[in-house]
Amino acid sequence: KTGTLTDGRPRIVAIDSHGGMAEAEVLRLAAALDQMSTHPVAQAIVAAARARGLDLPLPRDVVEIPGEGVVGTVEGRPVLVGGDGFVTCRVGQGAGAHPALSAGSVLVAVAADGRLAGHLVMADPLRDEAGGLLAGLRALGIARILLATGDRRQVAEAVARGLGLDAV
Repeated sequence: KTGTLTDGRPRIVAIDSHGGMAEAEVLRLAAALDQMSTHPVAQAIVAAARARGLDLPLPRDVVEIPGEGVVGTVEGRPVLVGGDGFVTCRVGQGAGAHPALSAGSVLVAVAADGRLAGHLVMADPLRDEAGGLLAGLRALGIARILLATGDRRQVAEAVARGLGLDAV
């Protein structure tokens, strides 16, 4: 299974900003709003901001739209955090093809004051021990190792790449 090979916790692998906003401010605004969400990606954003020592004010008027994103007010500023499509349809700007985006990663868009502020690229990295575990199975004589998953094929192939699996 994909989740057996990955860490199971999405992490920020890239942050970019738009319109002159600093990357740390993009992360701070996203994390401040995401404090009110229980979504694993939101919680990873909050954890990353706290790990960097960013001050996270409590947001107001927060509304979470399941599967889309979160809207609310942070320090008097309207903020949106969610999928690129969710934010694009509200502010009219999107990422298009993002250079850091790869199969298995997720693009989180952040808008503030009605404008795109930036993007966070999230990924669930492989467990450190995944390669060794699979090598150990081979050493025990297991000749064929498959990855069975309900994830999209692109995601599964990205996870499997470099692990020496026989099929996805």
